[in-house]
Amino acid sequence: MADYAIGDLQGCFSEFSTLLQRVNFNPSKDHLYLVGDIVARGPDSLACLDYIYQHQDSITITLGNHDLHMIACYYLNKPINPKDKLSPIFKSSKLAHYISFLQTQPLAIELKQYNSFISHAGLNPDWSVKQALKHAEFAKSCYQSNTAKIFFEHMYQAHPVEWSSKLDDFEKFRYIVNYFTRMRFLTKENKLELDTKSAITNNDELTPWFKHPNINGIKHSIIFGHWAALEGKTDNKNIYALDTGCVWGNAMTLLELENKKIIAEKSHLLSK
Repeated sequence: MADYAIGDLQGCFSEFSTLLQRVNFNPSKDHLYLVGDIVARGPDSLACLDYIYQHQDSITITLGNHDLHMIACYYLNKPINPKDKLSPIFKSSKLAHYISFLQTQPLAIELKQYNSFISHAGLNPDWSVKQALKHAEFAKSCYQSNTAKIFFEHMYQAHPVEWSSKLDDFEKFRYIVNYFTRMRFLTKENKLELDTKSAITNNDELTPWFKHPNINGIKHSIIFGHWAALEGKTDNKNIYALDTGCVWGNAMTLLELENKKIIAEKSHLLSK
């Protein structure tokens, strides 16, 4: 019995299946935690999603921005970006089942047996793990509700500048989703900055969320994806960046949760 976490799949099924073979993943006794963005940009998002759907009792996803965007496109009848290569999913007879399954998945989880916290983009330094899980549960109740379509309509509006009890439910939903699925840098005022996607720079105006002093007080290991430009490097032994840019020709990364062993599979895209 073993538990694993894997960084952003983004439709790279060949590398995903190879990693599972390399660790002899057995769905009957092992469990896999995917840190989000299982679809979009890669060559075979349908194969990734179908495998996960078929083995859903053995796989948990912390939803990423691409996953939520696909659900939103379904609900809002939005045209899909050709660059995302999602047409095979939207043409599938199982589409409604795939969407319903994704809506059962959380934005964040705590694995107490490994003293670990997992989400797509990381942990808001203003939140404790307990607070983050509470916020994630609220957002999940929104995208699972009978009014999910309305929440997805509001998901694309401007990010609230700061958290307040005066925010309405749509603004709270958007604030929470942005921190869990889009976060990279924070400003000097400790506000979310959503435009910069580069690796860490000497920019005095921006701080990577995991370099914020509050993160040093978190006793959990934090496991996340989303930020391919980091190339897996955070300079913090308790912060694991698992998006290593497979879809961009780099590698897909797996973390064995018990011993924190890392296994990387180089992208197969350049060899085809």
